[in-house]
Amino acid sequence: MTTIEPLIGKWRQIVVFFAFTVFVTSLSWRETMASDDALSAYDFSFPAIDAGEIHLSEYEGKTILLVNTASMCGFTPQYDGLQKLWETYRDDGLVVLGVPSADFGGQEYSEDADILDFCEVNFDVDFPLSSKATVKGPDAHPFYKWAEQEMGADNAPQWNFHKYLIGRDGKLVASFDSRTKPDDAKIVDAIRDNLSAGG
Repeated sequence: MTTIEPLIGKWRQIVVFFAFTVFVTSLSWRETMASDDALSAYDFSFPAIDAGEIHLSEYEGKTILLVNTASMCGFTPQYDGLQKLWETYRDDGLVVLGVPSADFGGQEYSEDADILDFCEVNFDVDFPLSSKATVKGPDAHPFYKWAEQEMGADNAPQWNFHKYLIGRDGKLVASFDSRTKPDDAKIVDAIRDNLSAGG
């Protein structure tokens, strides 16, 4: 018995390690498949900044402007323009969705509560905000991996306040870099075109 017991212990360790490896690999595979197999933006969701989940499928038939935001960036005043777009066109079917991120220059608060407070106090933001997320690299949120697959790396976020326009069918319509302000004619015209495209 004394010679068998250590062997049993070793085998248990091997089995547990193998099971754990399979589990982790499965999670990684599922996340990859979530972006590889996605047919539209409606296949994705984001944790909401104030609890719960933001399922993009809830906005089916609407036009979505999805923006990775930051509280301490030179582009942060764009919150004003995003809020104005939301107020102007939401009754027509526009949803503005902010995705706070610290990926570029670490220019975001670490806590969701501080991000929400900053947005509400300084810019009266009341459009939906996700919980803080990663938007680039291997750990990027699956939506951003999918968007890069769909539109190419040149249209992926290079800095804070990059904007994706999602059409009424959940397909990506356009990508706008950080320097393109929310009131720029290119964005406004694209939004109007999509809002008038039916639904």
